[in-house]
Amino acid sequence: MKKSTNIVAIVGRPNVGKSTLFNRLVERRDAIMDNESGVTRDRHYGQAEWTGKNFTVIDTGGYVVGSEDTFEEAIREQVQIAIEEASVLLFVVDVETGLTDLDQDFASLLRRSKKPIYLVANKADTSEKVMHAVEFYELGMGEPMAVASASGFGTGDLLDAVVSNFPEEVEEEEEDAIPRISVIGRPNVGKSSLVNLLLQKERSIVTDIAGTTRDAVDASYKAYGKEFILTDTAGLRRKTRVTENIEFYSVMRTIKAIERSDVCIAILDATRGIESQDLSIINLALKNKKGVVIMVNKWDLIPDKQTNTPKEFAEKIRERLGGASYLPIVFTSVVEKQRIAKVIDKAIEVYENRKMKVMTSTLNEVLQKEIDRRPPPAHRGHHIKIKYITQLPIHTPVFAFFSNYPRHVKGPYKSFLENKIREHFGFEGVPMGIVFKEK
Repeated sequence: MKKSTNIVAIVGRPNVGKSTLFNRLVERRDAIMDNESGVTRDRHYGQAEWTGKNFTVIDTGGYVVGSEDTFEEAIREQVQIAIEEASVLLFVVDVETGLTDLDQDFASLLRRSKKPIYLVANKADTSEKVMHAVEFYELGMGEPMAVASASGFGTGDLLDAVVSNFPEEVEEEEEDAIPRISVIGRPNVGKSSLVNLLLQKERSIVTDIAGTTRDAVDASYKAYGKEFILTDTAGLRRKTRVTENIEFYSVMRTIKAIERSDVCIAILDATRGIESQDLSIINLALKNKKGVVIMVNKWDLIPDKQTNTPKEFAEKIRERLGGASYLPIVFTSVVEKQRIAKVIDKAIEVYENRKMKVMTSTLNEVLQKEIDRRPPPAHRGHHIKIKYITQLPIHTPVFAFFSNYPRHVKGPYKSFLENKIREHFGFEGVPMGIVFKEK
């Protein structure tokens, strides 16, 4: 059984502190759970963890466009999307301002939902303001939970309530599993074209797998001689007005697709290069410990290929990727049907890399020589010795280094060790964990 996709959407009128609450929830994970370098957090969505349960947080406020003093259609559409796609909704109100007509409008919209909804009375940073929260009983949304997002007051109780709605995570049995590949990327990079091409190939549809949304499609296919489960995030729901919400809606569906997959094919538009939104989507996949293949589409539209070579283009992409420069890059043209089989082959290869285990004896034999050549820098006169190395028995590559002073091994040396593991053993396309333990 795959782990479930848990999405918490923060909704409410402007200026109630939605982004502050978002930062508070996400930074708990950044500060406590995540030591991985080179992975940035997008300001609209990020990973969080509480009592061992992981979830994605969406800040709907980041997507509101235009005037902040009217209940715009764009806001209403986003709330409707959040109601449909999220696991839990946090309805944020402001105890300083008190109850407003706009809060009433939000409440009337939310009451139709069967999703768990928590009424969050924010900015309650004094005992007097906590008392003001009772005013929001009038909304008929249950008991207001008084919090102060800026300081963290009350957010622990809120998180306890939120995660009580999530099932216990159970990892999928890896025996007889086939790769789950998702196609991700910002709008108009060629996701639909790739998926349509794959579906036109000779294939046997083994089974339709129930998805978590009506739009993201999971089905088992055989194409280009490979069998895999394809998660399609390409098609956007056709609405009468989606211009302000295409990114928001595609992000919601992309998150679900990423969390259900083993490997993500991240498509870039060759005519635009790698942009900030591309990086955010790729980083979200890496944050979730998924394998990633970068597919540069529309290479047929690049002029002067003698001067604009794939090698130079790939170097520019790797510069932007920073610490994630280990991701494979394949140049394609879906229209011309060029190198599509190579993309699928590479995705299957990354899937195998993600499961790869290195024998402990081999790890120690190879890496101890590298460590002897370049030992960790001393800390306050103490020589740091790494005595033993092993790969942890979990579903993604994490390597434990046992040392006499594990807390004093710094980030640059961890990067050195990761680079040496990749140099000797591969793991192309797969995020890797390096942990230090006391021996």
